[in-house]
Amino acid sequence: MSDISAPPRGAATLHDVAREAGVSLATASRVLNGSTRKVADSYRERVEAAAERLGYTANLSAQATARGTSAIVALLVADIADPYFGQLASGVARGADEAGLVVTIAITERDPQREVKLVRALRGQRPRGLILAASRVDGPDAVGLQSELDAFSSMGGRVVVVGPGGGPARSVAVDNRWAAAALGAELAALGYRDAVVLAASQGIRTSDDRLAGFTEGFAGGGGVVREVRRAGFTRDAGYDAARELLAGDVAPGTLIFGISDVVAIGAMSAVRDAGRQVGADVAVAGFDDIATGRDIRPGLTTVRVPLEDLGYRALHAATDPEWDSAAPPLKLEVVVRGSTPPRG
Repeated sequence: MSDISAPPRGAATLHDVAREAGVSLATASRVLNGSTRKVADSYRERVEAAAERLGYTANLSAQATARGTSAIVALLVADIADPYFGQLASGVARGADEAGLVVTIAITERDPQREVKLVRALRGQRPRGLILAASRVDGPDAVGLQSELDAFSSMGGRVVVVGPGGGPARSVAVDNRWAAAALGAELAALGYRDAVVLAASQGIRTSDDRLAGFTEGFAGGGGVVREVRRAGFTRDAGYDAARELLAGDVAPGTLIFGISDVVAIGAMSAVRDAGRQVGADVAVAGFDDIATGRDIRPGLTTVRVPLEDLGYRALHAATDPEWDSAAPPLKLEVVVRGSTPPRG
């Protein structure tokens, strides 16, 4: 019978692993702490087996202190429930796994000051890279963010912005304006002449760029954006904005452009709940090409953004010593589906 009064054994240390494997402390450290110095396979196998038997886990905080950075990459997203960010995070995680890194995800809830606080808190973990994937906000609400990012960079971390960059940060570009203009031109060519845009608050760069591009492309093809309704990036925001719109006089053939697929899918539900038909009566288009937009009926017309590739590229921008800042942006593609049938 064991002595229940005996104190519990402490967590295994690196010294314990080295003794168990019959190797030097330096060799055990090189195997388990990610050293770039090569260790013979026979020693590596012995150390890894000993670590598994003893239940050893590396002290990431101690490693971060010793190295100045940890084996962590931090990813800031606006809303993890939004498939856009879920697919992007999948790409980040794939790249991190290949590099032997761990991804920490923080959610900003599209609150600029929450983003500032999160960056400040994450600096304490000394992540190797910080990927900002939440929509950038211009103006006084974002005050303090740049100073926090500068402080992070001064500690040896690397900042990556998904979208337009700023300062010393690396940027993984998405040409939202160009692609939205291509979408607007394509829909004008299909015969649409009257559009309403469901956008986010002014000052959110992704929304502003998509609104400006769509307006430009649609007008260039002979269409008119007759109204912009400020909603948000959520499904419920799209639904509520479209419901209010449809309570008024919306002529058949009107096109609703949701600033994202999630917004557009909410708008499609509002069209149905108003007793009208998506496509043949009120057309709807989005932006991003999330999987849900391909599965609903009619399928959603949109701009395809290779989200997993975007996340994968962002991870490498955060970790690779050399980075080609002049690399072309990822290719975006207009995809026309049944939600915007041609008009005679």
